[in-house]
Amino acid sequence: MKLGLVAQNPIEAVIRRLNVVPAPLLETQMAFTLARLVMVATKLGVFDLLATRPLSGAQIAEECDTNRIGTEKLLFALAGAGYLNASDGGYALTPVSRKWLVTASSHSLADKMLFQFLEWDWMVRAEDYVRTGDPLDVHASLTADADWKLYQRGMRAMAPAAAGELVRRLKLPRGARAMLDIGGSHGYYSVVLCRKHKGLRSVILDLPEAVAQAAPILAAERMGDRVVHRAGDARTADLSENVYDLVLVSGLVHHFSDEQNSELAGRVSRALRPGGVLAVQDIFRPHTPKQAGQSGALLEFYFALTSQSGTWSIEDMTRWQRQANLQPRKPIRYRTLPGFGIQAAVKPR
Repeated sequence: MKLGLVAQNPIEAVIRRLNVVPAPLLETQMAFTLARLVMVATKLGVFDLLATRPLSGAQIAEECDTNRIGTEKLLFALAGAGYLNASDGGYALTPVSRKWLVTASSHSLADKMLFQFLEWDWMVRAEDYVRTGDPLDVHASLTADADWKLYQRGMRAMAPAAAGELVRRLKLPRGARAMLDIGGSHGYYSVVLCRKHKGLRSVILDLPEAVAQAAPILAAERMGDRVVHRAGDARTADLSENVYDLVLVSGLVHHFSDEQNSELAGRVSRALRPGGVLAVQDIFRPHTPKQAGQSGALLEFYFALTSQSGTWSIEDMTRWQRQANLQPRKPIRYRTLPGFGIQAAVKPR
């Protein structure tokens, strides 16, 4: 998948091929304007308000307690961009907004849209990073409970996109009963795996600030004592020995250095029972821009800016696993999330 200019008629297609259209202008000003307006509409509750019936601009402004003229401008822009349908002075949801932006939808990314207000501020630091090479410490930047809450809810909103392939394609040891979910905060990956494997129980290890804000999210899954939180730092926590059949490390290794990841793999190896599995779920660092594609290349920069190391290659992950006396499996490349996948390894029996 790629963001870019999409011709809306044959003439525009010809103009695009001739490189007449000012692509950088459209891919910057139009892109950031659309992004901000979708975020603002989500925050104001526009999409949730339209979930039950179409409304006029005046009705939406009244319900959202916003200025009528400003609201009409917002609705007009969203309709032109395909997020709303406009007819006879009223507005209704399109399929894309109904599926992805209504809070009650099982596919809702509404919380991720709200989290992006924090990410917007992070991206302002892009020039500083390029000039100095000093990345952000985003966890240290989350100074208020409200920020941690946005972070946890935003991560939970994105989790279903990966959870389907994780559950279908990750092979667990037969009779697996104990799982450790390192950095799993919201708990959704543990929940879906435990629902599929009836004898499985999971402990989620994450920072105290994350656990405090993720606890209500996990409680809503009604998994009782089968999925529980444990506050701690993955870099220093005692993981015990010969305890777990599965250790999942998802979206975490890009925050750690090569040395820290190798050391973590060693502690995980000791914590696994013979035949147990370490599964690293993350973005795979591409070798070339062509292999990465637009999304992969942009994410490579994003994670370099917002973490202490950035993404890692499959070769890096398997090296950590071999150094920990684990046997790497063939990588699982997600079909629904290009560039994302699982690098798993098994502890020899």
